[in-house]
Amino acid sequence: MAVVVVGSVAFDAIRTRYGKVDKVLGGAATYFSLAASYFTQVRVVGVVGEDFTSEHEAVLTRRGIDTAGIQHVAGQSFFWSGEYGENLNEAKTIATHLNVFENFAPQLPRSYLDSEFVFLANIDPGLQASVRRQIGGARLVGGDTMNFWIGGKRAELLATLKGVDVLLINDGETRALAEESSLPAAAQKVLAMGPKALVVKHGEYGATVFFQEGAFGAGRHPFRAPALPIEQVMDPTGAGDSFAGGFMGYVASQGALTREVFKRAMFYGGVMGSFAVERFGPERLTQLSRDEIEARFQVFRELTHLE
Repeated sequence: MAVVVVGSVAFDAIRTRYGKVDKVLGGAATYFSLAASYFTQVRVVGVVGEDFTSEHEAVLTRRGIDTAGIQHVAGQSFFWSGEYGENLNEAKTIATHLNVFENFAPQLPRSYLDSEFVFLANIDPGLQASVRRQIGGARLVGGDTMNFWIGGKRAELLATLKGVDVLLINDGETRALAEESSLPAAAQKVLAMGPKALVVKHGEYGATVFFQEGAFGAGRHPFRAPALPIEQVMDPTGAGDSFAGGFMGYVASQGALTREVFKRAMFYGGVMGSFAVERFGPERLTQLSRDEIEARFQVFRELTHLE
């Protein structure tokens, strides 16, 4: 079943202890699409400038990703520059140039409107709501956000969350959104805002999914998935978006929306995030096989005794 993702298709400049790249394909929608493409059909909605060439688009289309929803307009693509120090969970932003993304107004091709799964990547909550309205019949809507929107457009974000089934954010964002220091308490406050499930990412420490009582056949007790120990994290950029791609891609590939499916999706999300950090940019996500993915999933199973 197809999943539509709306978000940034961009270029990044990244520096870590292992080196640097001055211009590499990036953006939330890029990482999400590549990760999800190993599980299901992906349709991407974004905007790019004249610097986004057919070569760049081929990175997506070679994975079978439908790029009909990418708008090509005059100007330069969204550009982000950042560096990572000892704390690989936090990037220091050097520069952000919105460029053509500043006036982005998502318009879904007619061929996308029958999509059963939607992911609203980290963009203005007003744009997220616009896409949600365009696909009114989706079976499952996932979403992401960040502190910038939590603090700057809270009212719009809260309105958007009423149409989101699964929210995927990190623990700091969860506390900020709920205005609550206790993570379990914060999770329950976020669930009361509308989402039926909340996936809280803990970076190198894994992720936890919390459920509304009865949602997806689940009780309120959460489920925690660890992160796979990675000896060398080359570039953490896009790890969270790759996690979301693996998670939503696996869920979309299954016939049912149940707690057990969500539990396995947490592990596949972790698998895709672990691959993403092994190279600069999304390079590793373009070179995988399903056998490699399943082998790493098996490592997770052995770590956790997952049935």
